[in-house]
Amino acid sequence: MEEDESTPEKKIDSQLNLPPSMNRPTVSLESRINRLIDSNHYHSPSKPIYSDRFIPSRSGSNFALFDLASSSPKKKDGKEDGAGSYASLLKTALFGPVTPDKSDVVNGFSPSRNIFRFKTETQRSLDLYSPFGSDEAAPGVSPSPVKSPRKIPRSPYKVLDAPALQDDFYLNLVDWSAHNVLAVGLGNCVYLWNACSSKVTKLCDLGVDDSVCSVGWSLRGTHLAIGTSSGTVQIWDAVRCKSIRTMEGHRLRVGALAWSSSLLSSGSRDKRILQRDIRSQEDHVSKLKGHKSEVCGLKWSFDNRELASGGNDNKLFVWNQHSKQPVLKYCEHAAAVKAIAWSPHVHGLLASGGGTADRCIRFWNTTTNTHLSCVDTNSQVCNLMWSKNVNELVSTHGYSQNQIVVWKYPTMSKLATLTGHTFRVLYLAASPDGQTIVTGAGDETLRFWNVFPSPKSQNRESEIGASSFGRTTIR
Repeated sequence: MEEDESTPEKKIDSQLNLPPSMNRPTVSLESRINRLIDSNHYHSPSKPIYSDRFIPSRSGSNFALFDLASSSPKKKDGKEDGAGSYASLLKTALFGPVTPDKSDVVNGFSPSRNIFRFKTETQRSLDLYSPFGSDEAAPGVSPSPVKSPRKIPRSPYKVLDAPALQDDFYLNLVDWSAHNVLAVGLGNCVYLWNACSSKVTKLCDLGVDDSVCSVGWSLRGTHLAIGTSSGTVQIWDAVRCKSIRTMEGHRLRVGALAWSSSLLSSGSRDKRILQRDIRSQEDHVSKLKGHKSEVCGLKWSFDNRELASGGNDNKLFVWNQHSKQPVLKYCEHAAAVKAIAWSPHVHGLLASGGGTADRCIRFWNTTTNTHLSCVDTNSQVCNLMWSKNVNELVSTHGYSQNQIVVWKYPTMSKLATLTGHTFRVLYLAASPDGQTIVTGAGDETLRFWNVFPSPKSQNRESEIGASSFGRTTIR
């Protein structure tokens, strides 16, 4: 029979949290506590319920884990008390259906050994509620789609016949302008191919006593520099197809050209590099000496502060805007260094490639003057070029595989290997949008490949006539 709750003494007792050892209010207090716990199942419409703080349920606690005895009954009338049910539901909601419980002790759970270790099942269940996700998706939730690797076509979308394209490792006979015009040196003539209209224009003919050794567009794409076998450098207005001036200074052929704003650098078989300001009446404003053999590679950095040069003496030099001697010297290559490329993504990152006896691509930090890494390509490295859209680069090769390789930097994993040329792939240039490359070889063909993505979309086709398939001639 339940005691009368109207008396003041009993009302005070109901508000006290007394230990179980105090016998006088034990029966009444336990009854009231149980009624509070089971409040979801029992509500008295007339009698108020008093409590001053939460009293935890000991039936849901793992006392056996710490060699402690529980002082509260576990079940009443074959049913688990309300607090135990609430704790069980809370565990299931937070940790899933598999949680550590008292059965772990029976199954060999060692408190001294595993007390601060997560159970594998529990950690997996917690991952479902992590804001950062997990390897296993929650039930009923679709996993995020895995990004598939970019597909690079293994065949060129266009091939141009280029009769008399020389098979000479030390020449640079192909360049692509900012106005989407390709310049190609064939024998003693230079031809311009408009990539938008496919129109071919013969720019100049040097005559039977001279030949084209190098071509290089200005940064604006309006003027073309032509290095000749006689040692002269000609500047042409490509829009009007008119010669502007001819500059001398070299005694032997000019096989390498590089622009930096109005400054033009030319490298020759006479081992020298001449700096020419096309605004000046002088043929050259300075002369750089350092190489002991033919200069076959020249590239200005994107900030126009450093010039990298490679030679047949197996050396790679770096010059600044005002130096007449190299400020950095790299001698690790074991063959001629023609392939040179500055990264457009990282300041001071320079890539270089060696010839047949070397076959390696090396990376340098010119800011700290350190050698970063080396990759053996197992083939002569003829050209290197970075993508301006993504952190990747392309290399072309000669003996013995004549392949084109697209690399992911800095892992240097191969994204694609392109084949088709039957001679050394000696010439390389990129379209203005950075998506398409053109390669030239001694097999007298120019091949166009879509290898790099656009800055906005990796799936959009190049606008350089990618739908124009077939084989035509450049002259």
